[in-house]
Amino acid sequence: MRPQSASSARTATASRLHAFNRFEIKYLVPQDQADELRAELVRHMDVDAYSGDAGYPITSVYYDTAHLKFYWEKIEGLRFRRKLRVRHYGTADDLTPESDVFVEIKQRVNRVTQKRRVSLPYRDALALCSAEGYEPTGAISSRERAFLDEVSTLVGELDLRPTVTTGYHREAWVGREADLGLRVTLDHRLRGRDRDFHLSSESVNRLTLPPRLSVLEVKANERVPGWVTDLTARMSLDVVRISKYCQSVQAFGLAPRSTMHAPDEVDAILLDPTTPTGVDDATTRKSVLAR
Repeated sequence: MRPQSASSARTATASRLHAFNRFEIKYLVPQDQADELRAELVRHMDVDAYSGDAGYPITSVYYDTAHLKFYWEKIEGLRFRRKLRVRHYGTADDLTPESDVFVEIKQRVNRVTQKRRVSLPYRDALALCSAEGYEPTGAISSRERAFLDEVSTLVGELDLRPTVTTGYHREAWVGREADLGLRVTLDHRLRGRDRDFHLSSESVNRLTLPPRLSVLEVKANERVPGWVTDLTARMSLDVVRISKYCQSVQAFGLAPRSTMHAPDEVDAILLDPTTPTGVDDATTRKSVLAR
């Protein structure tokens, strides 16, 4: 980091730490219903400024203990649970040691999902989430210091290590007028790997959800608008308890599959020996960004 005055450092770093409290509802969307869903969403919402018409790729590496503490807390449905991840928005070609990524703690408190994250250069994010540790230069806000200390404590006390990656292509919409707190995302081609955890790795990933299924996430600060529930009911979309992290853990046999996160039809497809287990991670490359 470049040297800067204490006051300017506080101004610059205060905005690097973000916190979100939301209710989240997830649905599985068959590919043949995706266009209908998009058409309905744009009637009520605006396309997210970062999404555009094509959407954008997201790749994350999740950290857990040797015995998958965070995974089992999710499976057991603990009222308070959390997980640690490093997330990159963009293509693998964009990622350098200096690229900004997010270190995030996502936790569930009863029915509310809380996400806290800080933006750091990738090299610093890797250091923070390892035994090496990370000490920021210059003055930082007390909130950011508390968050960095929390991450360091989690990594050190629980001996956290990279466990799986997840990747997908996201389209996003934001609410307007009375629905300003609403955010809806549609994630395609869910995939991951259980090795080569560098976020720009060219290693082949494995599908963790059939490619004909996408994940719709409805995120609201207080309430889900009636038109959203009417839309999902009209399209016969069922609420599912699906975790991208858990799907990756289960897809690689790190833990038994759980019927709590995806319907039986998904298990049947993933366990079918004719289902492709490898997928070229092409959509994380600039040359082939597409839905």
